[in-house]
Amino acid sequence: MACLDRRDLGLLVLRVGTGAVLAAHGTQKLAGWFGGGGLEGTTAAMEAMGFHPPKHSAVAAGLGEAGGGALLALGLATPAAGAAAAGAMAGAVAVHAPAGFFAQGGGYEYPAFLGFTAAAIGLTGPGRYSLDHATRHAFNQPWMVALAFAGSAVAAAAVVGRRAKGRAAVDPDAT
Repeated sequence: MACLDRRDLGLLVLRVGTGAVLAAHGTQKLAGWFGGGGLEGTTAAMEAMGFHPPKHSAVAAGLGEAGGGALLALGLATPAAGAAAAGAMAGAVAVHAPAGFFAQGGGYEYPAFLGFTAAAIGLTGPGRYSLDHATRHAFNQPWMVALAFAGSAVAAAAVVGRRAKGRAAVDPDAT
């Protein structure tokens, strides 16, 4: 019987914990679970926050969080999962940034932490106790890391930039 590897066990705990938090947060947006607003409420919130089109933004944010989180927890397609979750959190950081850093003041501390953690897992890899390992890393190739993170960065920059431009057109003092 092989000895448990502490690094792989630590990655398992980190993946499952972070993934579960992200998945729960995303299902609030998509299905209204855990007291969330569901797709209808999230669409209205996205419109109020300046994301357009609001329904597409709601679905993208929910899928990035719920899908990315579930895949992270499973350790499946880890680079894409980490990149998707980090990209979704970049949008949340943009919303919370005007309130400063700390969460108790409405700041971006919490979404930034989730985004950085998801990105770190996506870059590090899932470890031995994962579906990626069980599938011989069919969905966890080095080229996938670069592609997933580049795609997520471009998408997040486009969404956040479009939001900022739209808010500036309505209110020149908006950031």
